[in-house]
Amino acid sequence: MSTTQTPSSNKGPLSGVRILDMATVIAGPFAATLCADLGAEVTKLELPANNDPLRTFAPMKDHHSLYWKVTNRGKKGITLDVRKPEGKEIFLRMLPSFDVLVENFRTGTLDQWGLDIKTLHQANPQLIVLRLTGFGQTGPYARRPGFARIFEAMSGFTNLTGMADGPPQHMNYPLGDVVSGLFGAFSIAAALVESSRSKDMVGREIDLSATEAMMRLLDPLAVEFDQLNYVRGRTGSRATYTAPSNIYKTSDGVWISVVGSSEPIFKRFCSAIGMDELANNPKFSNNQSRLKNLDEIDQIISNWCSSLNFEMLAKALNQHDVPFTKVYDINDVLNDPHFKERNAIIRLPDEDLGSIPAPCIVPRFSGIPEYIPHSGSKTGAHNISFYSELGLSDEEISKLKASNVI
Repeated sequence: MSTTQTPSSNKGPLSGVRILDMATVIAGPFAATLCADLGAEVTKLELPANNDPLRTFAPMKDHHSLYWKVTNRGKKGITLDVRKPEGKEIFLRMLPSFDVLVENFRTGTLDQWGLDIKTLHQANPQLIVLRLTGFGQTGPYARRPGFARIFEAMSGFTNLTGMADGPPQHMNYPLGDVVSGLFGAFSIAAALVESSRSKDMVGREIDLSATEAMMRLLDPLAVEFDQLNYVRGRTGSRATYTAPSNIYKTSDGVWISVVGSSEPIFKRFCSAIGMDELANNPKFSNNQSRLKNLDEIDQIISNWCSSLNFEMLAKALNQHDVPFTKVYDINDVLNDPHFKERNAIIRLPDEDLGSIPAPCIVPRFSGIPEYIPHSGSKTGAHNISFYSELGLSDEEISKLKASNVI
């Protein structure tokens, strides 16, 4: 893990793009953060009451939300209550200076506040508006609240997770949020490319359903059911579309993930375990045959893995160029020599904790130097500088603060 670094100027490919992020929790903010990583200037707008739920997510350290600090990295922080007339007026005054607005309120919420798409585009005709919700802007579920575990469960993803004889399981991480955030960042980039080709076009309104984003990851499920009446279900860590591909345990208690699915790899794997004859056995000679005999091939591999400690097993698999890895926890990630050399984990400057580790900017662009963003800011940290640049006087800013508009 790299040592503490000083932020440099972000010259990423989205440099010059200005994004106003008024979304809450994870999905929408993550989309904006990915854009900030790539050079966009992102301003994070919160309500003055400091009530974004992400600021309360565990774990906390000394009353500081660690989750907030990494998820909202690289952004300026302001507050504004757009529900109040003064706040709405300032909000519309701000919009012409932004290229993109990100929001993830329940469908129709901004309309209720008098900030419908027509009003937004009257303030800035070229404004791109990303609306990231659980189920989209239309349909019978449009007004339902959305949370990552709901997206995961309704998309079919959760039905794939767990043991065959056990209940469906959620992972201990809001995958549905970050997946939809990825789609959000991609959508923003696509809309920016389109708008760059025609300066006169009206800004796009992007309707992004987080549940549909999760469904998009599960390409074969619908066609399997339609053509074969096959409902893919839970199989633990075992893959049922290619084999062998599973997690096994060594004699010294290390869990490893092994993939030997292509024919050349499977042959090398058979050599690694000292059983070359398996590659010519009709039950295992190709992927379809191995899938029909999953229990048997898995038992053979499990027995071999459990007979060796991790060091011995790793030596054998490496010698035969078989894809495998120890199942890492975060301590393994932080100490892996490859990740260290590439600075895959960087340290974000933080005014409360000195510096904090977080994943590096992904991907890396040739000719653009490494950039280290600062951690997520405190509520309203940039109010004075932002509203001064907007043209408000010190007296006006003080009055707005006193009336809890900012």
